[in-house]
Amino acid sequence: MAAFALYTSSLTASKATFAGKNVKGASKARPQAIRTGVVAKAGAGPDRPLWLPGSKVPEHLKGELPGDYGFDPLKLGANPQALRWYQQAELVHCRYAMTAVAGILIPSLLTKAHILNVPEFFDAGKVSIQNSFAPFSTLLVVQFFLFGWVEGKRWMDFRKPNSQAEPGSFLGLEGAFKQQANGYPGGILFDPLGFSRGSEESLAEYKVKEVKNGRLAMLAFLGFNAQYLATGKGPVDNLIDHLANPAAINFTTNGVSLPGIPFMQP
Repeated sequence: MAAFALYTSSLTASKATFAGKNVKGASKARPQAIRTGVVAKAGAGPDRPLWLPGSKVPEHLKGELPGDYGFDPLKLGANPQALRWYQQAELVHCRYAMTAVAGILIPSLLTKAHILNVPEFFDAGKVSIQNSFAPFSTLLVVQFFLFGWVEGKRWMDFRKPNSQAEPGSFLGLEGAFKQQANGYPGGILFDPLGFSRGSEESLAEYKVKEVKNGRLAMLAFLGFNAQYLATGKGPVDNLIDHLANPAAINFTTNGVSLPGIPFMQP
């Protein structure tokens, strides 16, 4: 019954393209690696994996983006600039969802193991406000400005890639924001384990895994909220209840998922 999703995320840099530049005075200059765009492929050509095998692939989806399996029935990405923005929007939402799912599951599991004692995610906001050092309105205004500032810098970087790493853009710390490509900042702050310094093949694999797990996390988060509305419980409690009695505790018996079928109630 529970939409219990495992997630793994790697905030890694994207696959790069390289351009060589001759060094004056050197007989054999080493090419300088410059990452210029997102080119990790989910697969291209007639044998590329698709969301629906045998389906017609929209012309604008060429298998060049991480997690591109030819799904765009509404042709939202037909405009190249719109496709670029949608890719960034999905990537950010994937990361938010993975963070949220981890923040729901891990504290709940640790509370069940008597390691922590924290409320379920649907009560966490209320408990936090009641015990906060500052009024909710103050926290909301502070968050609004901080969030707006961060998103503003992300938007500027979308319009002009790597502009936020230019000298003078952030108190002398610009080097930490130098990115591999839009949405893949890398650096010591965003890639402390150095995944972006691996091989091109491993980077491409990490990017696809991130999108896959992000999509799973978005569905899982939607399921967590739907479950709460149906049962009044969190995902871990729902899973425990279902495993204890699968035939009687499932989506057909919660009284909400299949309304109007009283004989299916426990």
